[in-house]
Formats: sequence, structure tokens, C-alpha cells
Amino acid sequence: MSSFQIGDHVIAEYKTGVYYGEIVEMSSTMKAAVRILAVKEHPTQGDLHNPMDPNVAFFHQRRALSFQEIALMPISTIRSYAGAIPDYQVSLERALMAQISKLSEMEAWARRSLQELSQLQKEYFPKSN
Repeated sequence: MSSFQIGDHVIAEYKTGVYYGEIVEMSSTMKAAVRILAVKEHPTQGDLHNPMDPNVAFFHQRRALSFQEIALMPISTIRSYAGAIPDYQVSLERALMAQISKLSEMEAWARRSLQELSQLQKEYFPKSN
């Protein structure tokens, strides 16, 4: 059994998001009910079974869990947290902007990589052009 107690502050993963929260109930099934207090990492968008594929049948839009929402999470996804819990709205904006920035950097990297690969293609296969 876990060493978590009701009222403990934790960092917990739920699906693809990571949250600051508070244990509100322990379950005998190796799960704990966690009240969401702030967002550490915004959930990933898209189909988790086909990551990085924009052409799937159903591209999931994943919202962050709401302030004070309670989610049942496996104990294995929860760890103790002793630091200050940020304000929910501030943390949500920070997590969202971090994900947008990361994806924008990936987009810029992909665009530049395609340019370089196109140049290499011309060098590798000059008669094909």
C-alpha cells in the first residue's frame, strides 16, 4: 500500500497531463482521488496510439483538468510534492504556452530540416531535377 495520506500535496499524471494536487481519498485498488490545484504540463493533443500523426481518424483535443476537479489516478503516477502550489490560472497559461512554444519550435525545426533535405536531394541526385 502507498504512504500517501488524505491532504498530502502531490504531483500526479493523468492521461497525458501533469498536475499539482491534493489527495482527497485513497482507494483499495491502488488508486487515489486527487483534487486538481494547478497544471504542471498541459495534456498532449492528437491520437496517443499514433503520436505525431495529424491524419488520424479522430484527432483528440485534450483539455486540462479543471481547478478543484477530482480525478482517480493510479498510485504509480503520483509522487509527493512539498513546494508551493502555483495559482491554477497562472499555471494553466504557463503550461499551455510551454506546449505551444515546444510545438512551434518543432514546426520551425521540421520546416528547416525539409529545406536542408531538399538541398541534399538536389546534390545527391542532380540529374533527377
